[in-house]
Amino acid sequence: MKKREVFKGLAGRNAPDCFAPLRTPCYVIDEERLKENGRILASVAERTGCRILLAQKAFSNYDFYPLLAPYLAGTEASGLYEARLGAEEMPGKEVHVFCAAYREDEFEELLRYADHIVFNSVNQLKRFGKRAKDSRKSIGLRINPECSTQEGHEIYDPCAKGSRLGVTREAWIREMTEELLELLDGLHFHTLCEQDSDALETTLEAVERGFGDVLSRMKWLNMGGGHHITREDYDLPRLENLIRRAQEKWQLQVYLEPGEAVALNAGYLVTTVLDVTENSGIRTAVLDVSAACHMPDVIEMPYMPPLMNGETEGELKHPYRLAGPTCLAGDVIGEYGFEAGVKPGDRLVFGDMAIYTTCKNNTFNGMPLPDIYGMDRDGQFVKLTAFGYVDFKGRLGKKG
Repeated sequence: MKKREVFKGLAGRNAPDCFAPLRTPCYVIDEERLKENGRILASVAERTGCRILLAQKAFSNYDFYPLLAPYLAGTEASGLYEARLGAEEMPGKEVHVFCAAYREDEFEELLRYADHIVFNSVNQLKRFGKRAKDSRKSIGLRINPECSTQEGHEIYDPCAKGSRLGVTREAWIREMTEELLELLDGLHFHTLCEQDSDALETTLEAVERGFGDVLSRMKWLNMGGGHHITREDYDLPRLENLIRRAQEKWQLQVYLEPGEAVALNAGYLVTTVLDVTENSGIRTAVLDVSAACHMPDVIEMPYMPPLMNGETEGELKHPYRLAGPTCLAGDVIGEYGFEAGVKPGDRLVFGDMAIYTTCKNNTFNGMPLPDIYGMDRDGQFVKLTAFGYVDFKGRLGKKG
């Protein structure tokens, strides 16, 4: 992804100096970038008739739900709490939920919030399907087309060998009955991760081969997430053709549930250099932000996040390893080059930090959770959270 795209929202704002009033580390959510992403998604829905949902697993900062609501059909949840959040904070919109396995002691409450409930296995459909149908919910089943289009990220590949996610055609033939099939209103698949529409085209071909005979009996098809729709070079015409083709061929409603596309490049993580050390010729800048705590995908994926005024390619001028302050030896963000080096007190700004950050961060080592700010079109900041010691302590024992 080109750096100009990542930091476009900061153009003309004299960054990182514009963040000087903020205590670090902190996340900053760019309202204008959210709106821009929303407009792109809404235009796809308008041209094709599909419905687009916010996958809250990637972005669940509900202060911005009123801003996003005009562009979206609703929310997608991964369980009870997200379903409730979507129902409460985006009222009047659809609430869809998929979970690998539902809990008996939560299911009745879930029925209060969800409109669409997608099951992960025929067993779960058999156990909960009729109860959900009797509650007038739209019922779906996740399928596994056994078509991997990713490379190098098996942790995010639902079609990897032995995956627990979705029903393969073999399992469908072995376990599905006509009685259970009659409960279904739709099918759901989710196989992509940060990919273009060519990967969706490949996946749809596999879906048709495996489940084309079933789709003609369905009312809707949810094509999941992982579509990088709002990326600058994403192939929108191909996506729209695929949506239209599916809707016309099987006479059903298409849903998409991107998370990243909704908040892509709409957030920043601002940090301060605390110290600079050197060992074996490697200079390390220790920051007040942690990869392990505040941007866990850097370690899980792994990947190196874009850094304003820092380079990651070619021969690096003034290279520094950027790392967090925790005791984890591997709390390393990556090696970046700087025009004039870095020193304690310098402010650094990481980009594309709205997604899979605030919803995944943690307090390992007693690290404080970064505060969250909204930034409006005029560059004004609104503080949305104020985390502190009680948030760390309250997670671990009785609150006093």
